[in-house]
Amino acid sequence: MHYQKQLDFLEAARREGAPLVLATVYETEGSTYSKAGARMLVDGEGRFRGMLSGGCLEGDLAMRARVAIESGEAQLAEYDLTDDNDELWGMGVGCEGMIRVLLQPLSAASNYEPATTLLRCQTGRAVTRSLTCTQSADPAVCVGATLLVGPDGTTAFGLPPETRNTVVSAMGGLAGRDGLHELDLPGGRLTVLSAGVPIVPRLLVLGAGPDAEPVVRFAVEMGWFCTVADHRPAYVGNHEFPAAVATVCTPAARLADALALADFDLAIVMSHHLASDREYLRQLATAEIGYIGLLGPPSRRERLLRELGEYAGSLRDRLSGPAGLDLGGRGPAPIALSIVAEMQAWLSGNGRASA
Repeated sequence: MHYQKQLDFLEAARREGAPLVLATVYETEGSTYSKAGARMLVDGEGRFRGMLSGGCLEGDLAMRARVAIESGEAQLAEYDLTDDNDELWGMGVGCEGMIRVLLQPLSAASNYEPATTLLRCQTGRAVTRSLTCTQSADPAVCVGATLLVGPDGTTAFGLPPETRNTVVSAMGGLAGRDGLHELDLPGGRLTVLSAGVPIVPRLLVLGAGPDAEPVVRFAVEMGWFCTVADHRPAYVGNHEFPAAVATVCTPAARLADALALADFDLAIVMSHHLASDREYLRQLATAEIGYIGLLGPPSRRERLLRELGEYAGSLRDRLSGPAGLDLGGRGPAPIALSIVAEMQAWLSGNGRASA
């Protein structure tokens, strides 16, 4: 889910005190647009941020969201798209999958929880897991009750303290496994969805030349946090990067002093200045950034690695140069697309940076 768009949507509702609904996919079968743990926000007017399908279910979910708001109670929705006759009831999707969705009403009185804390968890660096009740035989636990488990402890919404501790104990080693789990508790059986809370990726763009702009635009559209650094004041100040993008003007040799490099997941070195790129790579060699991209031909990459000497060894398994998937096309936009596509593949575990 796109963090910034959902956060803006939530804050707009908060200013007006308007109710919202948090829609969460809790189970799927077959081919579906999203998987268990995917979430979107819906307001009482049917507007939404985030998508659980390609747009085919959102209209019906908006109607169901109004029911949840009016009743003040969580709703469950099931969409069976495996039926060849689904056109008869207005869907006609043909996705050949099944998706079940939990719709939780959110209000200003409850500070729009658990959505408020879920969004905040996305901005951190620690892995947090959400445990959401989808069925309950315990009168003290309502459907939609949520427990967030992180390295610093637990945060519960709709769970009594004694039940919170029992759930954590009952989940045990299962807490790290996505999917639905049946828990037999003293108060009654619970069905709980366990899902990791996605952390917003952080991208560091080293070089603020004209070709950095499309890279940043694509990254922002993906919902990533983005920081652009360059040693040339004219480059940093001469481009209209989106407002959410941080810009830093600092000598290449002082990069690690200006930024906490450990906060980033991805970096792309694209200053087109050999000495600066070499200095950027030297500092990135000692930072725990999983993907490092480099512009330029293989010969330039090899030259930089030779000149880096002892630092080259810690870079080779993380360095992609020339950065980007081979998508074809020339010019800044196609190249930027190929770079961001490779980054997304790496984030998804489907790609590997390699020199």
